[in-house]
Amino acid sequence: MTDLGEYGDWLDTASGLYPNAEPGPRLQRRIRQVLGSDTDNAPADISIDRQWVDGGISGQEVSWSVGYGPRTSAWILRPEKATPPLPGILALHDHGGAKFFGKEKIADDDRTPAASIVEMRHRAYGGRAFANALALSGFVVAVPDVFLWGSRRFSLAHMPASVTDVVQWHNAANPATDEITRYDLAAAHHEHIVAKYATALGTSLAGIVAYEDRVAASYLLSRDDVRPHRLGCIGLSGGGARAALLQATLDDIGATAIAGMMSAQAYLLPRHIVPHTWMFFPPGLARLADWPDLAGARAPSPLLVQYNRQDALFPPSGMAAAHRRLTEIYAGQDAAGAYHGSFFDGPHKFDLEMQNQAFAWLADHL
Repeated sequence: MTDLGEYGDWLDTASGLYPNAEPGPRLQRRIRQVLGSDTDNAPADISIDRQWVDGGISGQEVSWSVGYGPRTSAWILRPEKATPPLPGILALHDHGGAKFFGKEKIADDDRTPAASIVEMRHRAYGGRAFANALALSGFVVAVPDVFLWGSRRFSLAHMPASVTDVVQWHNAANPATDEITRYDLAAAHHEHIVAKYATALGTSLAGIVAYEDRVAASYLLSRDDVRPHRLGCIGLSGGGARAALLQATLDDIGATAIAGMMSAQAYLLPRHIVPHTWMFFPPGLARLADWPDLAGARAPSPLLVQYNRQDALFPPSGMAAAHRRLTEIYAGQDAAGAYHGSFFDGPHKFDLEMQNQAFAWLADHL
């Protein structure tokens, strides 16, 4: 059974989708245009709101304005005893169908994480806050919330009745549901509405997220404790989508690690569209390039992609096709060694084995 049922033949009417695209500045410009993400701004009204030392990490909570909505909160993590400047990395939190938390999913400050975060990390991240482990390996790591998550989430009180009614119906059937679960249920429905607004405003959810991550990169590059000119970025799932978008739209990214977010998109039809975020499907991209072409748009910029063989979000054929295409893109730039694709057994995850490979790979390239 497919997602489209009696409309399965609709797919047969489509043509000219997912063309191969030549990497380079022209493709980068066109990707920005398709995303509706042409603007670049530095963060405004930067504030260092809190500092701590814990577990060998010197941490700061920093906030800024991206020009609209609530202030962005980010954690900056670096080894307590390291001598700066150090290479900088943006650690990008996932989507996960959960928007109440953002940076807290992948990073710790000096407080005890919520029980739901601990459970999620055991399922997806080998039980650890990977951003802290990455910082301890010798980096200044920025972990920003992004549009719709954490400090950047929409208030439940301001969501339309079509969304809040769903929460009320759920509460009636499940009166013991906690605040975080209720919010995440509402936010899942609300994303579709936000995607409509983004389209009406000439942009896309992917474009907004890419813009806000570029603002975070601008802040990280401005810090005295960060080596100038080149940053890394890394993320799982929706964080991997963010990493791909950042790699495609920012020349200051010197190395990118994408975990569990890579497939040729034609292979997602007709059974693998439903689980994914709008970040993965910016309107208009399908007629410009495939997702692997977007991720490889800046080839030969170093790129690591990690695939999980039993990842239910992607068909094995789609992951294999993406790996072939990225290999072809980098070989065409006489830079075959700058792309590395690794296949791991297991479901959708970024476990300790994958993290350790990615950390070492980033260290080699930064």
